[in-house]
Amino acid sequence: MMKAGVLGTGHFVPEKILTNKDMEQIVDTSDEWIRTRTGIEERRIAADNEDTSDLAFKAADQALKEAGLTGEDLDLILVATVTPDQPFPTVACKLQDRLQAKKAAAMDISAACAGFMYGMITAKQFIETGAYKHVLIVGAEKLSKITDWNDRNTCVLFGDGAGAAIMGPVSEDKGVLSFELGADGSGGQHLAQNDDYIFMNGREVFKFAVRQMPESSVHVVEKAGYDKEDVNYLIPHQANIRIMEAARQRLGIAEDRMAVNVNKYGNTSAASIPIALSEGVKNGKIKENDLVVLVGFGGGLTWGAVALKWGK
Repeated sequence: MMKAGVLGTGHFVPEKILTNKDMEQIVDTSDEWIRTRTGIEERRIAADNEDTSDLAFKAADQALKEAGLTGEDLDLILVATVTPDQPFPTVACKLQDRLQAKKAAAMDISAACAGFMYGMITAKQFIETGAYKHVLIVGAEKLSKITDWNDRNTCVLFGDGAGAAIMGPVSEDKGVLSFELGADGSGGQHLAQNDDYIFMNGREVFKFAVRQMPESSVHVVEKAGYDKEDVNYLIPHQANIRIMEAARQRLGIAEDRMAVNVNKYGNTSAASIPIALSEGVKNGKIKENDLVVLVGFGGGLTWGAVALKWGK
């Protein structure tokens, strides 16, 4: 079987910036309270006429260009999102049309903040069995439209954005080395969309995340046949700096080897990991032959982790 890896990445965030100082004018909170508990300083908010598919298109277009491909080269489009433009047609189908990916199948994946990991591993199966050659995976969210701006416990956390990756065949020593996907539906009540808005039991979600993220990170490294010391770069879901630090410390890697953009974008759910991946590639933090670990958790409850050797 051939190996599946990443051929190109892209990301996009809206222009509008909502700072913690701005949040102080909306709800009873403070910049210090938000920063010390979450690490968030600002987040991006999409315009009223800008929906999830618009964000997804801009990230996907960038990823295609980096991979040296066009929409016509795509066999499958997977969009991880919990905030589609509407229930159907899916964001993936809208993207297929805008990218002129005429031969590509298209579907959305709903696994919340772990959705991009679910998408990557779904793509891996199609590529490594030879069924498809090029798969586009996008994590895209407009969380601002399901955020209760009167709930100070949740509205300070979330932002909008999109990240994308093109996956395809790579050298046998590169690409996805191992993965872990999981779910615990019994905990779904702690992080859900109730009526129109996001509800989160912060205490329970935090307890789950600080256990699961570090465990999954270590598991995929071991499954890949490596030691923790071999990890070059860690890309955790950008939900909360304290949860991210728990994963980093469990792996025992230096601070400058963990992707951190939660301060700029807040929690962008399924877009979080691919945005950080794209930024890591473009700013040179991720290099040829690096062992990169991606790990996330989200509503469901769901989780996923991937260990991959960077390069084509």
